[in-house]
Amino acid sequence: MSNFCNQMRAATSLIRRLNRSLINPTVLARPRCFTTAEGHRPTLVHKRSLDILHDPWFNKGTAFSMTERDRLDLRGLLPPNTMSSEQQIERFMVDLKRLEVQARDGPSDPNALAKWRILNRLHDRNETMYYKVLIANIEEYAPIVYTPTVGLVCQNYSGLFRRPRGMYFSAEDRGEMMSMVYNWPADQVDMIVVTDGSRILGLGDLGVQGIGIAIGKLDLYVAAAGINPQRVLPIMIDVGTNNEKLLKDPLYLGLQQHRLDGDEYIAVIDEFMEAVFTRWPHVIVQFEDFQSKWAFKLLQRYRNTYRMFNDDVQGTAGVAIAGLLGAVRAQGRPMIDFPKQKIVVAGAGSAGIGVLNAARKTMARMLGNNETAFDSAKSQFWVVDANGLITEEREKIDTEALPFARKIKEVGRQGLREGASLVEVVQQVKPDVLLGLSAVGGLFSKEVLEALKGSTSTRPAIFAMSNPTKNAECTPEEAFSIVGDNIIFASGSPFRDVDLGSGHVGLCNQGNNMYLFPGIGLGTLLSGSRIISDGMLQAAAERLAAYMTEEEVLKGIIYPPISKIRDITKEVAAAVVKEAVEEDLAEGYRDIDARELQKICQSQEELLEYVQNSMWSPEYPTVVYTKD
Repeated sequence: MSNFCNQMRAATSLIRRLNRSLINPTVLARPRCFTTAEGHRPTLVHKRSLDILHDPWFNKGTAFSMTERDRLDLRGLLPPNTMSSEQQIERFMVDLKRLEVQARDGPSDPNALAKWRILNRLHDRNETMYYKVLIANIEEYAPIVYTPTVGLVCQNYSGLFRRPRGMYFSAEDRGEMMSMVYNWPADQVDMIVVTDGSRILGLGDLGVQGIGIAIGKLDLYVAAAGINPQRVLPIMIDVGTNNEKLLKDPLYLGLQQHRLDGDEYIAVIDEFMEAVFTRWPHVIVQFEDFQSKWAFKLLQRYRNTYRMFNDDVQGTAGVAIAGLLGAVRAQGRPMIDFPKQKIVVAGAGSAGIGVLNAARKTMARMLGNNETAFDSAKSQFWVVDANGLITEEREKIDTEALPFARKIKEVGRQGLREGASLVEVVQQVKPDVLLGLSAVGGLFSKEVLEALKGSTSTRPAIFAMSNPTKNAECTPEEAFSIVGDNIIFASGSPFRDVDLGSGHVGLCNQGNNMYLFPGIGLGTLLSGSRIISDGMLQAAAERLAAYMTEEEVLKGIIYPPISKIRDITKEVAAAVVKEAVEEDLAEGYRDIDARELQKICQSQEELLEYVQNSMWSPEYPTVVYTKD
């Protein structure tokens, strides 16, 4: 049946093209040209006067032309001088810099929270200008709208809340979600980021306040991937909280009850997924910051049925894989040597296990992609959690961690045991890579870093990947000063490079998930893939790993600068589209059907053009009033 439908779609597309060519015979002779569906067409609105000035989707402020002011009944409601978007941004930035100095929110990084407040106010009144500012200053403002500042925002969200953004589904809405989704005004939604607030960054259970992380992620989907901001939707699923402080807080905005668990919890998520995919069948849902006990279960439950992925499990894994492959290249070795790397992993939560599974699959593919290769690859990992080294002797071992539990005889020969400390493991294993995904700030202590000096690698790599900044396993200053100048360092949150003296600089790479998740989402959208496969995720990671030049990698640069995020996302999305086509998962997007998409993928230049022209850019359209 599906083959018949594909043939029918292809036939319809061919007839449409032939009809166009009969009307204009030059059509078939033209080179293929792709234009974004957004284009620069006029935007039709059903509101005028103050109503349009109060709508952030359509408000241009002083950039409304005099013709538009007359057409939309705005004359006299704005200062008479018409300004360009560039002049508006210049005026905003001058104001922002002045307000940064004056605004203070307390002792914990007040300047960052002040910036967030100011940017959020701009977002509330003019979305186009907000994204124009964000894209133009992405390196400076990504840490404000996303990690690390978004963690501080989530902790204080009940006090910062001014106007609703996104949707809230709660345990009290059971049986009503199918009708609730129609309360959202957009008939088309391309991207949803959903959280239950149970594990926000490394800050724990923040309940309904976790909506801030979903909003921040979608800001990056718009800025990095060019997803139309009118087609994104942040969602909070409030099933209660186990945070006693929030349960007792009279100003807390969420359900003040303990979290649902077991079948009751699953029933809420099931109802939510059915509701959103009933209204928006082609939407992509990114799960964000669900606690480990549910992250894997929900991923396995939905990934073969819905277009969804879990960024903590799969996005973090992809970024880590790209960094690990980059570290191999930085050691002056080919990427094919990755299966020889000895890797000590600190942390066995959803992120840690996600990275382990992805790294194991990558190694296995390089070793022949068979069962023997897959089995032997696991011997390259030593996993340490809060109770020490995980071995087969561990009682009540998590099923997801079980494949990486070391054999007792094997660790005995290495001078180790069940529950051995991180210091002991590093001393005995002498790893090439020390990878932190523990959410425990300072876990890579002086003793641990001293032990790493015994690494058999000529250039050991340290990945302190936990977010936010205070949860990083170590700082770059600590790593370079203790282990030495000749290391590779990467972190999840941004740090400044380290001055090593004598003109030498210790480079701090930021292994940020934003390198991948926008491209995964955009590539899935443009391919029309029915699901997000492991192959598509792997293609994204490998494209990111290959983005750096050989010269850059040998200098210790394993991740590109955030300032290139639009170009990185374009490349990653193209890789995802191509893989979806090769796996026969692609069904096409809008006017581009599966067969035409296959032709596009035959030329890398055409594929990149297709992706580029499908990315929304924050430009003011001409606004035209029309009656309902």
